[in-house]
Amino acid sequence: MNDQKNIKNYWKTNLRYLLVLLSIWFVVSYGFGILLVEPLNTIKLGGFKLGFWFAQQGSIFTFVILIFVYVRLMNKLDKKYEVDEE
Repeated sequence: MNDQKNIKNYWKTNLRYLLVLLSIWFVVSYGFGILLVEPLNTIKLGGFKLGFWFAQQGSIFTFVILIFVYVRLMNKLDKKYEVDEE
């Protein structure tokens, strides 16, 4: 019974991590790259307009960073619920 509860809590936490991280990626890629592009274009980053930068590079960089964050969070979660591979 306790194992079932642990498995359920493990997956609930995992899904919460996924929803938060994908929401961040959505806000950066869709929000900053499309919806807020005009206000962000008033700011320059390395000679490029910030809205353009988010549309071309920022969402990709954010996605790669979020992958590493997810790996770290999952390693901690695996250890907490003793399902790590080590």
